[in-house]
Amino acid sequence: MAAAMQAVVNWRDGLVFEAKSGSGHSLLMDGNKAEAASPMELVLMAAGGCSSVDVVSILEKARQQVSAVRCEVQGERADATPAVFTKVHLHFVVTGTDVADKHVERAVALSADKYCSVAKMLEASVTITHSFAIENS
Repeated sequence: MAAAMQAVVNWRDGLVFEAKSGSGHSLLMDGNKAEAASPMELVLMAAGGCSSVDVVSILEKARQQVSAVRCEVQGERADATPAVFTKVHLHFVVTGTDVADKHVERAVALSADKYCSVAKMLEASVTITHSFAIENS
């Protein structure tokens, strides 16, 4: 049987909602983006977070000396309603000592092609692209 996950979303006021995950973690979201990120911003954040987990894990297994990883996520939305994402680009900036291009390229590719559940789910209807840069620390 597949693993099940749950969440509960409660309306606070205006367009502000509190979401609580099945593991007990909470966050706010705001359709007006005044008090918190919007649900669509959270989709971008989830894609960047999921892929970043993969990239860091893969680079650590490759024994790369990584001190920081930043994922800059850009999303383009359709002009019509619903304003779904049509394109998402994830740009990874990996900081470390003697970090090899080949290892970062492989980590980003493995995340995109195999491991990131959020990106794999989105790619059915969204064009997802990736790039990376390495900065020495």
